[in-house]
Amino acid sequence: MEFVEVVIQILKEVFPRTGTSGGAELPPNLRLTSVTLLEFHVKTAEFVPEQARNFRGWSPSSTSPPTRPASSCGRLASFLEACSGNPYVLGCQGLARDPRTGNLCFVMEYVEALSLNDLFWETRHGPRLPEPTVRAFMRKLLTGAKMMHECHVVHRDIKPANILVAGAEEEDVRSWPLGLAISMTDPPPYNQAGTLTYMAPEMLLEKTDYDALVDTWSLGCVMAELVTGEALFNDEDDKDDGNESLSQLCSIFSVLGVPSDKSWPEFMSLPLAGEALRVLPAMVHPQHSKLREMFPKETLSADGFRVLEGLLTCNPAKWLTAAAALKLPWFVALRPAAATAATTSAPALPTKKP
Repeated sequence: MEFVEVVIQILKEVFPRTGTSGGAELPPNLRLTSVTLLEFHVKTAEFVPEQARNFRGWSPSSTSPPTRPASSCGRLASFLEACSGNPYVLGCQGLARDPRTGNLCFVMEYVEALSLNDLFWETRHGPRLPEPTVRAFMRKLLTGAKMMHECHVVHRDIKPANILVAGAEEEDVRSWPLGLAISMTDPPPYNQAGTLTYMAPEMLLEKTDYDALVDTWSLGCVMAELVTGEALFNDEDDKDDGNESLSQLCSIFSVLGVPSDKSWPEFMSLPLAGEALRVLPAMVHPQHSKLREMFPKETLSADGFRVLEGLLTCNPAKWLTAAAALKLPWFVALRPAAATAATTSAPALPTKKP
């Protein structure tokens, strides 16, 4: 029986009854310290990510996981199944019942790993990652996104805290979880979801018919952070207590410039565009991008900057898809010799502590 069918069958058995839960016990050879559990609470119909005791890869997003109807469990199962052949997405081993709590759980593949967020923190006082290492990271992340998008799955919450980095040379890169994912086979409207610092401008402006390119914007933010070690659009001085989306837009426009009718014809038709323009600081210049000034040639080569700029432009019609980005010269040049240089020239990165 297919994994999704098993989930649906168990849900049908579980939800008519109030005090019981379905699913199988965890296999005796699977220690709780060697799996990652994504719990599904039977009584509240709520997903709760739970760390196994020695797993540090997950950190909560800025928004608490929302309460979901029972059908969301089947949706999540379908996303996990669709991504089952993707080597850059954390795998799912099946559905089980946690004997400690009685709650249904998705049993996720365990990776002895740091999150990319942890890696940034532990290397914050050391040298920045060399460009070949950044390129190797981005090739894997973009390949994972490409494969996900080919299955019509949009992650919507790609960020360093949701990227696991494992292996002796940090060669194993995985993205997880898929709790905020949607399917592009479902018609809009789509809601705003994810973490503000990595959220695409069109989503911040409350556009409801965005597409998979919101993930490539997030990957552009991750790429910038790989280069500098700091989030690109996270200026605390711009925070507005009234509307965090507007504050985040100010942070983006202060780097990339304010869109014009020519650079982004659809901009002024979006719900929050007028309000965003009203709250922009006077020093934000229209149509003037500071991106290259922030990433000079000494920091990022012309080929590397072409990828970054293609992922981080305000107009979504000009964004690179993951597939298109991988065809650019920066990645075409990534041959075995270059891949070897990416690891041998990189600074020593921390390993996961027991």
